[in-house]
Amino acid sequence: MNTYPNPYMMFDGMTTEEFAFLQQATAALTENQQRYFINIYGGKRRNPQDIMLATLLGFVGVSGVQRFMTDQIGMGLVYFFTAGFCFIGTIVDLINYKNIANDYNKEMAFESFNIAKMSN
Repeated sequence: MNTYPNPYMMFDGMTTEEFAFLQQATAALTENQQRYFINIYGGKRRNPQDIMLATLLGFVGVSGVQRFMTDQIGMGLVYFFTAGFCFIGTIVDLINYKNIANDYNKEMAFESFNIAKMSN
Protein backbone atom coordinates (compact mmCIF):
# COMPACT_ATOMS: atom_id res chain seq x y z
CA MET A 1 0.00 0.00 0.00
CA ASN A 2 1.27 3.47 -0.87
CA THR A 3 1.90 5.56 2.25
CA TYR A 4 2.21 8.79 0.29
CA PRO A 5 -0.88 10.74 -0.76
CA ASN A 6 0.82 11.35 -4.09
CA PRO A 7 3.63 9.10 -5.36
CA TYR A 8 5.66 12.06 -6.66
CA MET A 9 6.09 13.44 -3.14
CA MET A 10 8.54 10.66 -2.31
CA PHE A 11 11.23 12.37 -4.40
CA ASP A 12 13.62 14.50 -2.34
CA GLY A 13 13.82 18.17 -3.28
CA MET A 14 10.66 18.12 -5.39
CA THR A 15 9.83 21.65 -6.54
CA THR A 16 6.28 22.80 -7.18
CA GLU A 17 7.15 23.37 -10.83
CA GLU A 18 8.43 19.82 -11.21
CA PHE A 19 5.42 18.41 -9.32
CA ALA A 20 2.94 20.22 -11.58
CA PHE A 21 4.85 19.16 -14.69
CA LEU A 22 4.87 15.49 -13.64
CA GLN A 23 1.15 15.46 -12.83
CA GLN A 24 0.31 17.01 -16.17
CA ALA A 25 2.71 14.78 -18.11
CA THR A 26 1.48 11.50 -16.61
CA ALA A 27 -2.25 12.20 -16.62
CA ALA A 28 -2.74 10.10 -19.77
CA LEU A 29 -0.97 7.03 -18.37
CA THR A 30 -2.73 4.06 -16.85
CA GLU A 31 -2.03 3.14 -13.22
CA ASN A 32 0.49 0.44 -14.20
CA GLN A 33 2.20 2.80 -16.63
CA GLN A 34 2.40 5.47 -13.91
CA ARG A 35 4.09 3.00 -11.55
CA TYR A 36 6.53 2.07 -14.28
CA PHE A 37 7.13 5.77 -15.01
CA ILE A 38 7.86 6.47 -11.32
CA ASN A 39 10.39 3.63 -11.21
CA ILE A 40 12.18 4.79 -14.35
CA TYR A 41 12.05 8.49 -13.51
CA GLY A 42 13.21 7.92 -9.93
CA GLY A 43 16.42 6.37 -11.22
CA LYS A 44 17.15 9.16 -13.67
CA ARG A 45 16.06 12.20 -11.66
CA ARG A 46 18.57 14.57 -10.07
CA ASN A 47 17.91 16.28 -6.75
CA PRO A 48 18.46 20.06 -6.94
CA GLN A 49 20.44 19.96 -3.68
CA ASP A 50 22.84 17.42 -5.22
CA ILE A 51 23.36 19.77 -8.16
CA MET A 52 24.08 22.61 -5.72
CA LEU A 53 26.63 20.53 -3.82
CA ALA A 54 28.32 19.46 -7.06
CA THR A 55 28.49 23.11 -8.11
CA LEU A 56 30.12 24.02 -4.80
CA LEU A 57 32.86 21.49 -5.61
CA GLY A 58 33.86 23.89 -8.37
CA PHE A 59 35.22 26.30 -5.77
CA VAL A 60 37.58 23.73 -4.27
CA GLY A 61 39.15 22.44 -7.46
CA VAL A 62 36.80 20.21 -9.48
CA SER A 63 34.70 22.45 -11.69
CA GLY A 64 31.99 21.10 -13.97
CA VAL A 65 30.77 18.13 -11.92
CA GLN A 66 27.22 19.52 -12.05
CA ARG A 67 27.37 19.52 -15.84
CA PHE A 68 28.59 15.93 -15.96
CA MET A 69 25.73 14.94 -13.64
CA THR A 70 23.21 16.44 -16.06
CA ASP A 71 24.73 14.74 -19.13
CA GLN A 72 26.28 17.95 -20.46
CA ILE A 73 29.68 16.37 -21.09
CA GLY A 74 30.99 19.11 -23.40
CA MET A 75 30.19 21.90 -20.94
CA GLY A 76 31.60 19.78 -18.11
CA LEU A 77 34.92 19.50 -19.93
CA VAL A 78 34.97 23.23 -20.68
CA TYR A 79 34.27 24.00 -17.01
CA PHE A 80 36.93 21.52 -15.89
CA PHE A 81 39.70 22.91 -18.12
CA THR A 82 38.85 26.60 -17.57
CA ALA A 83 38.24 26.39 -13.80
CA GLY A 84 34.54 27.03 -14.33
CA PHE A 85 35.18 29.94 -16.72
CA CYS A 86 37.44 31.46 -14.06
CA PHE A 87 34.73 30.77 -11.44
CA ILE A 88 32.20 33.03 -13.20
CA GLY A 89 30.33 30.09 -14.76
CA THR A 90 30.43 28.27 -11.44
CA ILE A 91 28.86 31.26 -9.68
CA VAL A 92 26.16 31.48 -12.36
CA ASP A 93 25.45 27.76 -11.98
CA LEU A 94 25.29 28.15 -8.21
CA ILE A 95 22.61 30.80 -8.64
CA ASN A 96 20.72 28.74 -11.24
CA TYR A 97 21.15 25.24 -9.80
CA LYS A 98 17.37 24.70 -9.51
CA ASN A 99 16.87 25.58 -13.17
CA ILE A 100 19.66 23.21 -14.20
CA ALA A 101 18.05 20.40 -12.19
CA ASN A 102 14.53 21.20 -13.46
CA ASP A 103 15.65 21.28 -17.11
CA TYR A 104 17.41 17.94 -16.73
CA ASN A 105 14.49 16.42 -14.84
CA LYS A 106 12.04 17.54 -17.55
CA GLU A 107 14.15 15.80 -20.17
CA MET A 108 14.26 12.64 -18.07
CA ALA A 109 10.49 12.83 -17.44
CA PHE A 110 9.87 13.02 -21.18
CA GLU A 111 12.19 10.08 -21.79
CA SER A 112 10.61 8.08 -18.96
CA PHE A 113 7.11 8.93 -20.22
CA ASN A 114 7.93 7.55 -23.66
CA ILE A 115 9.30 4.33 -22.17
CA ALA A 116 6.29 3.94 -19.86
CA LYS A 117 3.84 4.68 -22.68
CA MET A 118 5.29 1.83 -24.74
CA SER A 119 4.77 -0.64 -21.89
CA ASN A 120 1.52 -2.45 -21.27
